[in-house]
Amino acid sequence: TGSSDPYCIVKIDDEAIIRTATVWKTLSPFWGEEYEVHLQPSFHSISIYVMDEDALSRDDVIGKVCITRDTLVEHPKGYSGWMSLSEVDPDEEVQGEIHLRVEVLGSLGSRQRLRCTVLE
Repeated sequence: TGSSDPYCIVKIDDEAIIRTATVWKTLSPFWGEEYEVHLQPSFHSISIYVMDEDALSRDDVIGKVCITRDTLVEHPKGYSGWMSLSEVDPDEEVQGEIHLRVEVLGSLGSRQRLRCTVLE
């Protein structure tokens, strides 16, 4: 139909922690949602999966981006920008980008806080 019903799932070390709202019938969704989570000191990566909601069958994975601990160390004030989606299934072609802002905030005790803004 030329459109999708996209939403995002945010995972820390493969554990789903956040699901955004679905933006209906668009190929250029705007979420503008902001989440703050507590990171374990031993975390390895944050993955954001862009999904296509389907009422009649299983939701499709459009693609994902992965932000590693090393990426956040390289950008101590945070990362903001467009990231290309990568494939989850090697047999599927992926096109598209996601606009993110990720900030590591001051520690609260032994835990760091992460602010992830999923923009577009």
